[in-house]
Parts: sequence; C-alpha cells; structure tokens
Amino acid sequence: MLLNIKNLHVSIGGKEIIKGLHLGVNSGEVHAIMGPNGTGKSTLAAAITGREGYDITEGEIWYKDQNIIEMSPEERANLGIFLSFQYPVEIPGVSMTNFMRTAINAKREYLGQEPMAAGAFLKLMEEKKALVEMHSKLTNRSVNEGFSGGEKKRNEIFQMAMLEPSLGILDETDSGLDIDALKVVAKGVNQLRSNDNAFVVITHYQRLLDYIVPDFVHVLFDGKIVKTGGKNLAHELEAKGYEWIKEQHLV
Repeated sequence: MLLNIKNLHVSIGGKEIIKGLHLGVNSGEVHAIMGPNGTGKSTLAAAITGREGYDITEGEIWYKDQNIIEMSPEERANLGIFLSFQYPVEIPGVSMTNFMRTAINAKREYLGQEPMAAGAFLKLMEEKKALVEMHSKLTNRSVNEGFSGGEKKRNEIFQMAMLEPSLGILDETDSGLDIDALKVVAKGVNQLRSNDNAFVVITHYQRLLDYIVPDFVHVLFDGKIVKTGGKNLAHELEAKGYEWIKEQHLV
C-alpha cells in the first residue's frame, strides 16, 4: 500500500480537527475526499505533507512502508509526496526555471543521483509545458507573480508534472477555476496518472470529478471518514448536499 493512515488525530492550537481517521491508498488509484467546510479536509492534506502547526497527537502515516510522522516536509517531498495548494503563493524574484531546477536537483541529491544536465532539464520543461498547456510567457516569469487564479493552479500541475511524485495531493485545485481552466488542469492530472502513482483529490464539488474520475469517494465529517463509495457517491452528494450525512452522524 502506497499510503496507509491509521487512527490519525490532528490538532491545531489545541483544538482537535482530525479525530481518528483511517485511509488506505494503493498505487494506480485516485481517491476523492469530499465534505462540508471545517471538517478537516485541508488539515488532512497538511498532516500528510508535514506542514508546521499541525500537531499529530495520535496515529500513524505510512508511506512506502515508512512511518513519516517525524519526517520534515522536505523529506516527504523528496520521497515523492506533492501538494497542490488551495491558494498558491507568489515568489517574486525567483524565476520558474530556477525554481524548478533547484527543486528537481534537491530531490535527485536526496536520492543519491547526479544533478540533471541543463539540456535535459530544458527538454523536460518543454515536454511538461506541452502536457499542461503552459505558455512560455508564464514560465519565463517569477513563480506565480502576476498569475491569475487559473494560471496559478495550472502552474501547480506543471510543477507536479516536472517532479513526477508517487503521491499527488490536490487541495481544492478546482477552487476559483472556470470550466476551461478546470478541463486543462484535469487533463494534465489524467495524463500523469499511472500504475506507479496515486492521487488524493480534495474538493467540495462534484464537477471536478466529472473530469478526474475517482476510484473511491470518501466523505469526511467531523474529523472522520464516515462514508466511502464509488464515483456515484459524488453525484449523490451533489444532488442531496451534505445535510443527510450530518443527520446520519450527528449524535
């Protein structure tokens, strides 16, 4: 199993947000995490990637047969975990080319590999830009500087394509996207899917899952996964909303 989360409890500032969550993800699978606001979806993504300020009080996160609880975010990234942020940040003064080359070579150094040659890196950039329909005018700028919301999200998928992670976590990547940008982002993700990687897609809305079709849909409520199903569960949630889930699980 690529990712195996066991009885995870996560607190922020002393308040428990994740309350005993279990999740297993195999290579080749796409899992969608859905649920109302404030139920812990983004907290789960932060816990997996090791974001500071998220206190894991109990449980284990196994990735590639290692418990990564004590690992730094950098170590987790170098092992192949990628997070596409809900709100990507701008990094003025840092070119996309330098940013990506530094990231790739840091990962290669961690894995005991030689730095990527300049020619090979530029060829890889051209291939991945074409994959996600990323225009050179964007990659020639500083990271996300002056990008629209859709361009920032497309850039996140481009970065993921460049780094080729084993586990891609998309935290509300569809937030703020129009339908055309959504299709481009989804196309990039679908072209990256393989039997050697997996994706966890966090979203409020079913529409993204029309384009990135999940193998499993999980409903997160009050810090736990309370319902799991196939892709049709997303359509059920779209039709009924989350009130019926609340009614079933409120004590």
